Amino acid sequence: MAFSRDPLDELVVPDGTEASEHDLVTGGDVLVGGRATVEFGVRGRNVVAGEGARFGGAIEAEGDCRLDMWCDVADNVLVGQDAYLGERVHVGGQLKVAGDLDIGDDVDIEQGFEANGWIVIRNPMPTIVFLFVYLKHLLLIGEEDAAQRLISELVDEEEEIETEPLVVPANATVSDDAWRVSTPARIGDDCRLHGNVRAETIAVGADCNVFGSLRARGDVSVGPGTRIHGDLTTRSGDVVLGENVRVLGDLSCDDLELGPGAEVDGSIRAGGEISMETTERDLE
Repeated sequence: MAFSRDPLDELVVPDGTEASEHDLVTGGDVLVGGRATVEFGVRGRNVVAGEGARFGGAIEAEGDCRLDMWCDVADNVLVGQDAYLGERVHVGGQLKVAGDLDIGDDVDIEQGFEANGWIVIRNPMPTIVFLFVYLKHLLLIGEEDAAQRLISELVDEEEEIETEPLVVPANATVSDDAWRVSTPARIGDDCRLHGNVRAETIAVGADCNVFGSLRARGDVSVGPGTRIHGDLTTRSGDVVLGENVRVLGDLSCDDLELGPGAEVDGSIRAGGEISMETTERDLE
């Protein structure tokens, strides 16, 4: 694993993620940056949220759930293993934990809590802050093996290789109306998303359905077989559409590259060049 860059500097939607009107569902971990707003409920393996993150629905974590101070969850929090709640966290429903519960001061759980393991009430250092400080210390003293063991304890190593985490950057807003980030956005294959995506740059994988528009300052690429149910616009970037991509709205960009079978139902406004790839069948 590389530690050279901030893991929260990009919106990452892993392969197979589904976002309906109520829930954001992924097969891997969910990492939410500080002061981000996720209007959906969230379902994943381990769920980790930074200081002041807000959730508009329930959280269901198959593994651990770690919520730093001032987090707000509108509905229930259901945890398959251990839960860690920082001070002044608010839960609008019930908290049910199959394992241990570590809870800070002034936590408000409106409908009560259940934990099958140990319950510790204290005022710990914010979870994400502690993890990054400890991890940085291990790396500075050359204990790379210990750092890797720490990560392996937090995230199952075998599943980590198979399933990339869903990452929502700090200060982002994610809802069924819009996904707004000030960072690049990367969406995997076979995803089904509701909402307009607004980002610095956007890369969408193959065979996705995005029920909204794409808007970026820079470049946008869309993988084969994907359908965009809205407009696709860039302020100063190029657009590449893969094979059999369909954009149901208008398209605006600098240079445009159309793959075989790519279609744009609306108008095309390109300030630069437009190129079209063709297949052997097209040439015949």
